[in-house]
Amino acid sequence: MEEQFWTSGADSAQATTATNAVMIFPYPPGILQGDQIWTQLRQRTGWRSVVMTERRVTRCGDIAILTYRVSAEKTDVPIYKALCASTYLGDDDKWLRISHQQTAVT
Repeated sequence: MEEQFWTSGADSAQATTATNAVMIFPYPPGILQGDQIWTQLRQRTGWRSVVMTERRVTRCGDIAILTYRVSAEKTDVPIYKALCASTYLGDDDKWLRISHQQTAVT
C-alpha cells in the first residue's frame, strides 16, 4: 500500500488517506492538510520506481506507524532520497493514512 502511494498517482493515494490527514514534505510545499494535499501531490506523484529500505512497522491496536528510507526515481528528475513515516488508522477492516512525513536526505 505504501509503495502504491508513491507510484500509482494522487487518486490512488487519496483513496487510502483520511480526509483530514496531515502530510509534511520538504519545503516547498511544507505542511499540508485535507484538500491542500491533493493539489500539491498531483505534481509530486508518479514516481517510476521506488526502493524502500530500513522498513519498520510499529503497531498499537488500530494504529500502525510505517517508517522507511526511500529512493525514488522519475523521468527528468534527480533521484529523490528521504526518510519517511506514515501513520495508519484501522477502521472497519480498512487502513487509512492519517499522516505522512518526508525528510529529504542529501
